Amino acid sequence: MRQFKRSKRVASQMLRDVRDLMELECASNLTAMVSFTDVEVTDDLRYATIFYSVLGDEEQKTKTNRYLNKNRNRIQFKLGRLLNIKVIPEISFKFDPSIEQGMRIEQLLNEISKEDEHKNKEDI
Repeated sequence: MRQFKRSKRVASQMLRDVRDLMELECASNLTAMVSFTDVEVTDDLRYATIFYSVLGDEEQKTKTNRYLNKNRNRIQFKLGRLLNIKVIPEISFKFDPSIEQGMRIEQLLNEISKEDEHKNKEDI
């Protein structure tokens, strides 16, 4: 029995390839920092969802979304050339807010820590 499903292996390869492919392209065409966080591929390898995160304001997120969706076919073609499979999955992009949420949680924890330090100094 195989240790990993083929769709998982293809998703892993797609994530590496899309990161390499888009690293320079996003940097030259977008002002926001874009990170590709995950890829989910259906078991039949026909569809793939590429998750991305953007560090920036709402306008930069909108521009990034428009850019990725406008260039979806070209990106899919380039990914297909890098993947060594018969059927190239039809890709779609989906915003992943996890990085922003993680940064917000870290900020809140830092604020709590500072408040505790300040409270402890007052108690002394």
